[in-house]
Amino acid sequence: MKIFLTALMFYTRIPVKRDIDYSPENLNKATRFFPLVGLIVGGIGALVFWGASFVLPTVVAVILSTAATIYTTGAFHEDGFADFCDGFGGGYTKERIISIMKDSRIGTYGAAGLLLMLLTKIFTLFSIDAQQIPLAILAAHGLSRVMPVLVIFTTRYVRDDETSKIKPIGKKGSVADLISAILFGSAMLLFFPWIYATTIVPALLLITFIFRKYITRKIGGYTGDCLGALQQICEVGFYLGVLVIRFIGISQ
Repeated sequence: MKIFLTALMFYTRIPVKRDIDYSPENLNKATRFFPLVGLIVGGIGALVFWGASFVLPTVVAVILSTAATIYTTGAFHEDGFADFCDGFGGGYTKERIISIMKDSRIGTYGAAGLLLMLLTKIFTLFSIDAQQIPLAILAAHGLSRVMPVLVIFTTRYVRDDETSKIKPIGKKGSVADLISAILFGSAMLLFFPWIYATTIVPALLLITFIFRKYITRKIGGYTGDCLGALQQICEVGFYLGVLVIRFIGISQ
């Protein structure tokens, strides 16, 4: 429970009791609960959409749902995505890329990337059947957080200085941690027709493989911002996958 509360405290703004026994080791172990925290965040977003959809147009309900998830996490992953765009868009060496990502100011690449990502997320969700949106939000938030865990377990952490925001989770956990993360993140797929799991999961794994290969070539491994960026990419990828399956009519 302490490890779970540590994950909740670190990855969201959800209040936890003040006397929690925080330690870097517990935060490292909390990786196993990353997808479970995603399900909680997605649940909040799904609930906001469901309630808003009774009195507001679907697109407005989607926007409010997206805003709710961003507020719940404190824009944790969106910030990582923007830093990733700035760093890899404007840097040419490992040192320069990491230096740019550490800068708290957002640049042109970050602003453009964040805007395009949010627009894609909102309009893709809006294009999905309204009854399927809450389940899609839940599943996307859970499954998209499995992919960064896979990177943690297969890639070297490259930022080892004291200014790192994600240093405690730079260590690879146990196989049990990985299995737990996969089970939590995949749980909502049970409520989808089989075609979703057999098409979207391989697509997200391919995205993760390409992403991992790219960051390894550029900086030799991953940073916390890379993990946040991958989560956002895979979340949007899940929504796009649902939309494609619906569009080509193979969801039955």
